Parts: sequence; structure tokens; C-alpha cells
Amino acid sequence: MAKKEVIGLGALNYDILYVVERIAAGGEEVGILDVKKVPGGSAANTIVALARLGVDTGFVGIVGKDKEGELILDEFRKEDVETRIKEEDGYSGAAIGFVDAKGERALYIYPGVNAKLGMEDIDIDFIESATFLHTSSFVNREQLDMQYELAKKIKSKLSFSSGMLCFKYGLEDLTPVIKRSEVVFLSVGELKSVVSDVDYEKGAKVLLDIGAKIVCVTLGEKGCYVANAAEESHLIAAYPTEVVDTTGAGDAFAAGFLFGLLHEKGIYECAKTGNLVASHCIREYGSRKGLPSKLSL
Repeated sequence: MAKKEVIGLGALNYDILYVVERIAAGGEEVGILDVKKVPGGSAANTIVALARLGVDTGFVGIVGKDKEGELILDEFRKEDVETRIKEEDGYSGAAIGFVDAKGERALYIYPGVNAKLGMEDIDIDFIESATFLHTSSFVNREQLDMQYELAKKIKSKLSFSSGMLCFKYGLEDLTPVIKRSEVVFLSVGELKSVVSDVDYEKGAKVLLDIGAKIVCVTLGEKGCYVANAAEESHLIAAYPTEVVDTTGAGDAFAAGFLFGLLHEKGIYECAKTGNLVASHCIREYGSRKGLPSKLSL
């Protein structure tokens, strides 16, 4: 089996994004300005971003036997991502998002058949053909347990984007994956949730002390903070850009950072590349439309 550079594992969703005048409060009625419908899912967005940058990629997951599942699969084919995706009776995962004029968003997630994915559905040989396995959050505990098992079994380097897991589980729950990770990606909100609201420098150190080799904390318009086990750390400003929609910004950052690691760059250059890819992403609505197709290091 030919060696892949990065293979993704995570929830596969079909996203419906509503562009609204503002995010409504309870009981309010607010106008919808536009509607965007695109495949999504955190790890899937990162893999598509990497594929556009010329990285040899793959993906493992599950979709429903429905129109949305076919659209998700078609998108991977179009992006030249090799897949091991099971088709299961039922509805594909879905994400409904609302984005306001400032690019801020609110998301509602329906897991669908993502909740049925188990170890028996994972092609271990395919995953171990990759330099990196990049995994992101699922909704249910069963899939977190599956990530534990994979972290113990695989020889590939593990890249972990925790996402909403930080708001559902404690640090103790995430430790088996974090301690096995070459790199952990979190937003500052996710980090504060999982390490009891300390600042991002102290929070990153907690994860490094657990065993993560590199921790990346995205800080929105302030850029990012990165640190590694060798006690190197950097606070790196974001690239100035017009913000249309922040959906997928963290996924894009992860793609840029992994792209740098694959080219044997240090964490400072990797983080700058992550910021650059994220700056392209947030110029367009949705998590994929603005992703760059070429990048020079």
C-alpha cells in the first residue's frame, strides 16, 4: 500500500450555512440573507485543505445512504482524497450554522450515522500507511473510546483536534489521546474549558506535561500561540484580512501547520503557515471555498 502523508478520521457532516443579519436571541425573528450548502466536518475540512495544497491524503469515516452522503463522497473524489468510508442505513451527519455580518457563528450538530462508527469499521492498515493520522471530535463517548484504542494501536504520528470534546469531557477523559499526540490543536475557548480557565500559556504547558509534543492554541483575530516539549514557544499575529465567516478557521490552521511539519519546518514557520491558510478560509462563507490551492514555504 502506497504511503499517505495525512489520513483524517472524524465526523462527516453535510453543512447548511445561513447568512443572517445577526444571531437571534430566544423568541426573536431575524432575516436570512443567503444559504450555503456544503460538505463539512472538522477533520474532513483539514484533509480537503491539505489535498488542495498537494498533500497525499485519505479519510476514514461513515455516511448515510442518502443524498447528503453521496455529496460528501463526491466532494472527496473531486479533491482527490482516497477514502475508506462506510455507507450505513440512516441519515448522514448534519451541521446547521448561522453566520452574522461580523463573521461570528452559531452551530447546531446532528450526529446521524457518525454515532455508529466503531473500531470494526476502521482500516488499520490504511491508517498506518500515513505519516500522520489527523483526528477530530465526534459527538458520542463510544467514538472517543475508539480514538483511545487507535491512539494505542497505530504507529503513525497522531494529530488531534479536540473541538467540542473539550466542552463535553474533562481533561482526564482526553488524556489518553493527548499524551499520544504529536500535535494538539485547540481554540482558546476549548483550552480554557478543558484546563479550568487558566491562560493559554499555562494551559498549553498542562497538555505538554501530559505528553503532547506540540500544542497549538488559536486565538481568533489575535493569531495563535504555539509551544513544544523542548520549551520553545511563540505568539504569532494573525494575517490582516477581511473576515466574512470564521467557520472552519481552526481546521484550516491545522492544515497549514501540518503542511509545515511535513516539510520539516519549525513550529514558528508551521504556525505562520497555519495562520496564512486560515486567513484565506475566513474570506469566504463556509469552511472550504476560500482554501488556497497552492502554497510556497
